[in-house]
Amino acid sequence: MASATLTTDLQQLFERQKAHALQQAQTTADERIERLRRIEQYLNDPTHEADLIEALRKDFRKPAAETLISETGVVFQHLKFARQHLRRWMRPERVATPLVMIGTRNYIHFEPKGVCLIMAPWNYPFNLSILPLIYAIAAGNTVVLKPSEISDHTSAYIRQMISTLFPPEEVAVVEGDVAVATALLDLPFNHIFFTGSPAVGKIVMKAASRHLSSVTLELGGKSPAIIDPSVNLKKAARQTLWGKCLNAGQTCIAPDYLIVHRSLKEDFIEAYRVAVRDFYLTGRETVADSPDFARIISDKHFQRIKGLLDDAVGKGARVEIGGETDAATRYIAPTLLSEVTEEMEIMQEEIFGPVMPLLTYDTAEDIIELINRRPKPLTLYIQSKRRNFIRRIMQNTSAGGTVINDYLLGYGNPNLPFGGVNNSGIGKSLGAHGFREFSNERGVNHRIFGEVSFLFPPYGPRLNTLVNFLFKRF
Repeated sequence: MASATLTTDLQQLFERQKAHALQQAQTTADERIERLRRIEQYLNDPTHEADLIEALRKDFRKPAAETLISETGVVFQHLKFARQHLRRWMRPERVATPLVMIGTRNYIHFEPKGVCLIMAPWNYPFNLSILPLIYAIAAGNTVVLKPSEISDHTSAYIRQMISTLFPPEEVAVVEGDVAVATALLDLPFNHIFFTGSPAVGKIVMKAASRHLSSVTLELGGKSPAIIDPSVNLKKAARQTLWGKCLNAGQTCIAPDYLIVHRSLKEDFIEAYRVAVRDFYLTGRETVADSPDFARIISDKHFQRIKGLLDDAVGKGARVEIGGETDAATRYIAPTLLSEVTEEMEIMQEEIFGPVMPLLTYDTAEDIIELINRRPKPLTLYIQSKRRNFIRRIMQNTSAGGTVINDYLLGYGNPNLPFGGVNNSGIGKSLGAHGFREFSNERGVNHRIFGEVSFLFPPYGPRLNTLVNFLFKRF
């Protein structure tokens, strides 16, 4: 439970941003672009970049290359994209005018939602804090940003960066645990952008309902990866291993389990084994010695993943690759399990780690039934060269997004909407979709000439005839 002092402090911060929100809403495209450039210039400083790499190394033992790829690289891409397109996004969007409304001009005016709360997760703590912030700023909002307390070194870096770049009435960082998050959710924010688990997403949505705050929920779930006989197995195995083991599997869009054609099972396992060797074992005895493999974020999450692995093995799953763990360093090896059944705990929740269950199928219908028995995933991965097969899977399943013959990279295209569906998320973000998510699309009907006096009382038969003619014909 939050203390009275904390509650008062957060209320005062909220009121300060609320008082500033109208002024922020009236900022021009140039002024918003200048704010985005501040972030870009800060990150371009070699000292600041090195500090961020070190913060993420302390939190995850994350390799510098992974930081540049999945944290700062993505942020730079979206900063540039937002700057290039913001003027067009801010322009009113003209819409067609029906004949019966002749004399009017109709358009959509994009206005900021107001005071926004961004609640970021720990798994990509910089990326998933700053990307929604980019689009909140682009749309003209004020923002309270709460990074995860679990990735505390990166959280401190974000606090320092934001306090350097923005006054608190525009953007403020609030750090803290669940009590702080709960206190923030008691405030009547105009919009809440949350990234995390479906279970916590439901708590956020319930809290938002008290104030009828709009929400964007970027959640997760068990994203399946289908391996079809038409693919190059070596290439598919290498792509799958990278998609699974980036950030030690702590990625909301990581492939969570494999669905491999029965005829490919043994060959795929061997190809995956070779990929592990090529990625992490060149000149080393164990993956634990590789500087390119991250660690689990906390003891709690280490024990949760190990518990899923132990439960699966205890119920008959076979460890084909990996399986080694070390609690002292929070290390879990890249692991591939076969003989997995749907009743095992590892198939009941998102793994969020480098452990990959492998299931087999015989027909496309087997895949469709398996996927549709579960909540809709954030991402569906299909490895296949057969267009009819791909089309059949897509037409008979539902997912937030789909990546074909690759992994993760759909997230990197700012022209695509990103988000889940139902249990895996509500709303879309990134690019123009991110700008719209933080905007109120205000419909405007503007009469330029004429009037509709023929619709005024007193009514009569002639009006009935005219109305029927106009609305049924036009």
